[in-house]
Amino acid sequence: MSILPRWRKRPTVLAVETPKGPWGGGENSGGGPRNPWSLPPGGKKPAGSNGNGPRPTALDEFLKKARNAGGGGSGGGGFSGLPTGPNARMLWAIGAAILVAIWLVFTSIHQIAPQERGVVTYFGRYAGTLQPGVQITPPAPIARVQTVNVQGFRTENFPRGDGVNLALTKDQNIVDLTYSVRWNIANPSEYVFELREPEETVRAAAESAMRAVIANTTLDQALGRGRTTIESEVSELTQSILNSYRAGVRIQSVSINRASAPQQIVDDFNKVTAAQQEAVAAVNRSRAYAQQVVARAQGEAAAFDRVYAQYKLAPEVTRRRMYYETMEDVLAKSNKTIVEPGGTVPYLQVPGATRAPAPAAVVAAPAPAPAQPAATTGAGQ
Repeated sequence: MSILPRWRKRPTVLAVETPKGPWGGGENSGGGPRNPWSLPPGGKKPAGSNGNGPRPTALDEFLKKARNAGGGGSGGGGFSGLPTGPNARMLWAIGAAILVAIWLVFTSIHQIAPQERGVVTYFGRYAGTLQPGVQITPPAPIARVQTVNVQGFRTENFPRGDGVNLALTKDQNIVDLTYSVRWNIANPSEYVFELREPEETVRAAAESAMRAVIANTTLDQALGRGRTTIESEVSELTQSILNSYRAGVRIQSVSINRASAPQQIVDDFNKVTAAQQEAVAAVNRSRAYAQQVVARAQGEAAAFDRVYAQYKLAPEVTRRRMYYETMEDVLAKSNKTIVEPGGTVPYLQVPGATRAPAPAAVVAAPAPAPAQPAATTGAGQ
């Protein structure tokens, strides 16, 4: 048997007082119930007991009574079978102290995750923001801590579900828009205290900004080539609105998922779209033809410059050569009559008379003997 040092002995408050316990004055006391810690009738000790071991404590009896609440026996148990007396009151005090310690641990020590921040309030008034790690604050209800995830991204989809979201454009057209807004918390204290319903506020601000931007955008821009500009403008305008509310929210991005005509007029809209595409194709063909004409004119101008350079070197020869080439081009496209000398009357054009179509050239038979030089009607050879 090991003997415990004095400082490790069981506290006397937990030991049952033999002379005056809650069950009577002693083993041979004539009045009151028998002491449960005394020897049983007959003087026999329990098996395994040598008489020198530690005596049972009131805590053991308390647990026994708790297991057998309202149990039998003639013992003077208190309400619901629990013991009463000085030692029982001390046990209640110890239990209460344990509960208070648990309450202090769970309301004073806070584990803040890396992606979180803790907003601390003293009696409802903002007192600071806790950083990640183990933090200690006064217990509740003096201090309360609300953790906020500042790194997680939230997404608001417009519209919710499979509904329609119609908006009016600058050119008095209606467009059905489906878009989403991604945001996160930038300032935990403002997010907790400034807005009662932060998510609904973000939705309202984003929808208002989108309608304002679409109202200054044409239908063509909303359907295709202006989407990037619209997304950027909506993001900036939404952030400006939330900053004016001191919402503590940062807009990450705005994405237009779909932009189309309303379902009721989709057929007519497709016809308009086809006509616009045909107009664009016609404009492209016109531009291609214009480029061809300009290129041909530039080529002719370059050729004229080359001829003019030769003309300055030999004006008479160049002039005659240009005359011959011009007459060749003109006579190649007109009817010609070549008259040989020898008794042939030249053809005279009678005003108002019509001339039947003739072949390209009619040649008269030559005369037997040459006479004067041939007279030519029409142009020369």
